[in-house]
Amino acid sequence: MTFTTVLFYVFAAIMVLAALRVITAKNPVHAALFLVLAFFNAAGIWLLLKAEFLAIVLVLVYVGAVMVLFLFVVMMLDINIDRMREGFWGYLPLASGIGALIVLEMAAVLWRGFVDFEQTPEAAALNIGGTKELGLQIYTKYIYGFEIAAVVLLVAIIAAVALTLRKRKDTKAIDPGQAVRVKRNDRLKIVKVETVNQRAIDAANVEKAAAAAAAAAAAAEPKEPK
Repeated sequence: MTFTTVLFYVFAAIMVLAALRVITAKNPVHAALFLVLAFFNAAGIWLLLKAEFLAIVLVLVYVGAVMVLFLFVVMMLDINIDRMREGFWGYLPLASGIGALIVLEMAAVLWRGFVDFEQTPEAAALNIGGTKELGLQIYTKYIYGFEIAAVVLLVAIIAAVALTLRKRKDTKAIDPGQAVRVKRNDRLKIVKVETVNQRAIDAANVEKAAAAAAAAAAAAEPKEPK
């Protein structure tokens, strides 16, 4: 057994254990951290396969961006763990059956691939870890699978937004369609006001001020005794 084989089994064992802890951990933050560990071990397996580009992309994109963002979101949410685990044992038989079926299907595919695997010298000399070779493989041979994966991710994004969208009464929002259909008369109203002579207003103000001053002076004069 070579050193590369030993590393493969070590990475694979740690990745399987981390994946099991992702679905069995009670704390969502711990589950996210175990998923980060699984990604790191998957990157190590990619390195053993001489796919350096895929390994570094897995670390930078998933571990460095997606999982960190997901971890912050989980830490900020007020998740009721007890409520999430309600009905766990009721769904356990169905989930176990589906999981066993998936494991058997993957085992059948992998076992057939291991038995019938024959690598030609041309394929062995081809380095799939480079960006040029990877791009040629994706956009020529695997173009349909790549397009299907893009559609599946788009549907997942739309489903996540639709599931988390909540309408609140205290939020202020506008209807874009109503904003587009608005007209000038709906927002601006012109009112015609009659003009007033400013000189007449000033004269009235002067008369009022003089009357007030006279009243104050009359009140201030001393009264003669009878």
